[in-house]
Amino acid sequence: MDGLRAGVAVFDSGYYYAAHDVWESAWLDERDDLLQGLIQYAGAVHHARERNWEGCVSLAGSACEYLESAESRGVNVDDIRAYLRGLAADPERVERGPPQGITIDGELVSLSALGPEAALRAAPVLADERGEDAVRQGVAYAREDFELGETDSVFVRLAIDFVTDAEKRAIVAQRLGEHAEERRRRERDVEGLF
Repeated sequence: MDGLRAGVAVFDSGYYYAAHDVWESAWLDERDDLLQGLIQYAGAVHHARERNWEGCVSLAGSACEYLESAESRGVNVDDIRAYLRGLAADPERVERGPPQGITIDGELVSLSALGPEAALRAAPVLADERGEDAVRQGVAYAREDFELGETDSVFVRLAIDFVTDAEKRAIVAQRLGEHAEERRRRERDVEGLF
């Protein structure tokens, strides 16, 4: 459920293609039609925004098919399918307004509402959006620490704040990057000893 929630929050924050990556990562674990439909939905929106009308129409159709057979898990799939049918008929509609938002159990899921696991699933794609290698490395350290049970490491805390606190995202990204550079420097120093 964390992958689903993280992708929904990323999508509804306007990072449409980035949501695709979050859901794809979760899909590799779950092989779920709902996630596959949402992956296709994000792809259709991305293609429409890039003015690749053929790609948009194709993915909108396949997204509808996946969502037709999917267990909704509380997601507003009927609204999404209706939007996808309209998008397939008129891909340029994406230029006239935002795509259909996604809700779970009738509620919007914001980045600020994500728990630690979901925030750490969203962190890599948001780091990629920034395009800063040090931030990407800091997020990778955070996920590594979290998986090792070090849930209170500086990297985990900063990565979660990076996702959940949009107002301070820039300064948190800077600190995360600085810590990552320092850790990488220490790792290189140790590697040089052997």
